[in-house]
Amino acid sequence: MSPTLIKTIAKSVAFTVITVLATLALAGTIRNGTSGSGSEYVALFTDATSLNKGDDVRMAGVKVGTVKDISVSDDKVAKVTFTISTSAPVTQGTTAELRFRNLVGQRYIDLHPGAVDGARLPAGYTFDLQHTRPALDLTLLFNGFQPLFRFLDAKDINTLSGQIISVFQGEGDTVDGLLNSTADLTSTLADRDQVIGELVTNLNAVLGVVDQRSSQLDTTLVTLQQLVSGLAQDRGAITSAIDGMSNLSSTVSGLLTQGRKPLKHDIDALGHLAGNLADNGPVLSSFLKTLPTKLDRIGRTASYGSWINFYVCSIQGRIPLPEGYLGDLGVNPVAGRCS
Repeated sequence: MSPTLIKTIAKSVAFTVITVLATLALAGTIRNGTSGSGSEYVALFTDATSLNKGDDVRMAGVKVGTVKDISVSDDKVAKVTFTISTSAPVTQGTTAELRFRNLVGQRYIDLHPGAVDGARLPAGYTFDLQHTRPALDLTLLFNGFQPLFRFLDAKDINTLSGQIISVFQGEGDTVDGLLNSTADLTSTLADRDQVIGELVTNLNAVLGVVDQRSSQLDTTLVTLQQLVSGLAQDRGAITSAIDGMSNLSSTVSGLLTQGRKPLKHDIDALGHLAGNLADNGPVLSSFLKTLPTKLDRIGRTASYGSWINFYVCSIQGRIPLPEGYLGDLGVNPVAGRCS
């Protein structure tokens, strides 16, 4: 076996291993699971809008669990079932709060731990409404700012929105900072009356173009609605595919774990075999060169069936002469092939 072939085999094995590891990492990311065992808890919220199965449960900004189920309890509150890692300090006095994960509307459950020396809450514990807080209704809040947003630049809107979220989530600037930013923005708007007028004129032109192509816009919206509906109908198949990928990843992981040691021995033995073949290159070359002729001659002897024909051209031996025998001894060849 040539060194080039050995390098090719080694590269193929390395590529296969890297591909499998990347697949396992991708499957772990898709599953969005937590490592280690966990305990199941229940929390009651007056409003759990936009919270979905599989969303994060965090403590001090670190993911410690996952939302497992969301249902309606007593026809008036949202019942959220989630798991928490056993290593998380869920003690007496812990509260659960819904927070915005981003401006798109994704949410997660934020746990505020209780006393450090408090007793750990048992699995199955229910956080009642006194120990939970729903997320801030940003839609209602931003609707109140609609008159202002109509005259703001997109960058200014993003800055103001980020400050609003930080203030109400308790993660950043103070209310004074928010009000100061709003005052600066309104002052800038007052100094740019001409720019605002040009913006309104350009917006009218844009709306005119949109109105002329309302049919194409309607088709786009209908197609988008059909796509979303199709994905919603196939959510079961998508979930099954993700679960199947998880099972496949676990199986491949077990296969690699069991086959790693034998594969290592095979690669070592392959290296010794390659070395022996390289050291005996002339012998191997001569064997491969004469092999076709040998196989052709062997094939001729078996051309009549599943047996091999042999022709005896000469037999020699010594037999005591019986009394009165005058004939010749031995067998003389008569076939032309024995000539």
